[in-house]
Amino acid sequence: MSALLAPDLQAALHSRAAEALAHWGGSGQAPRLLKYRENAVFQVELEGEPAALRLHRPGYHDAASLRSELAWMAHLRLNGLAVPRPIPARAGSLLVHLAGDADFGEQHADVMSWVSGVPLGESGVPLSLKGGRLASIFFAIGAAMAQMHSLSEDWTLPNGFKRPAWDFDGLLGETPLWGRFWDCSGLPAAQREELTKLRLHLQRELQSRAGVLDYGLIHADLVRENVFVSGEEIAFLDFDDSGFGWRMFDVATALIKNRSEPEYDSIQRSLIAGYRSERVLTDEALAMLPLFTMLRHLTYIGWFAERPELPGATLRITRFADESLAMAADFGFTS
Repeated sequence: MSALLAPDLQAALHSRAAEALAHWGGSGQAPRLLKYRENAVFQVELEGEPAALRLHRPGYHDAASLRSELAWMAHLRLNGLAVPRPIPARAGSLLVHLAGDADFGEQHADVMSWVSGVPLGESGVPLSLKGGRLASIFFAIGAAMAQMHSLSEDWTLPNGFKRPAWDFDGLLGETPLWGRFWDCSGLPAAQREELTKLRLHLQRELQSRAGVLDYGLIHADLVRENVFVSGEEIAFLDFDDSGFGWRMFDVATALIKNRSEPEYDSIQRSLIAGYRSERVLTDEALAMLPLFTMLRHLTYIGWFAERPELPGATLRITRFADESLAMAADFGFTS
């Protein structure tokens, strides 16, 4: 990951990570950059054990939203779901404020317990799991997702709880959470026009059908990289985009990057069966999987458009736009 970033950015990130880690008593070590997307995530060591340090993207979430994320994760962990455990800094807070400097604006940092295992897969790379093993893992993902939704539904939210909403406005409003996918700079006028028409069509679809759906706290980013596998056990990582939304959005997100897999039918059946083993998922809701798959795919266009510093961002915007319009035609989402 770090080899793909500009050297100046790499140096600034590592310096900032060292500054943050001092709040946990971890001075004198060189944090190892693992991931740079919403956050910069580093592997560090605390009291002889590995841990994950997150530097939150300046301006992406405020302190109330970040504390709410940590509170939700702590609740899930306390009730048996395999997710990272937030680790308090020396002063007792789960979240540390970092003042702005020459390289970064004001931002926050936190540290999580290390999760054993390996990512389920990598975007764009065929899954290594096959057959019955693949089916059992996706059954486990579906079951854990359902448990997460149920634990969240039964939880009394703390005072001041605040997370973004993957609702109608968050997906298709004038200022979606991940950006205006239909008018990104760099896309040709003809493509922006087609995406604008698609947005209007999806608005009508969602307005007419979403009222019957299960809505509440969701992870919102259960892609391959955020599901860790250790033997027969799975764990969910990276709750940075979690918030309120339709539970079918979680289902669609967990499936979307697997649509080109030869065993996709088994993947989908297994995940749905796992979910239904723990929580109700109606046929009426499941019939809306194409709609939420489409909505999820469109989010990537705006996401990369708002992060031009990422390697290959421009090419990815174009690719996701092309793929989205092709998907819309396949699903019959045309005006």
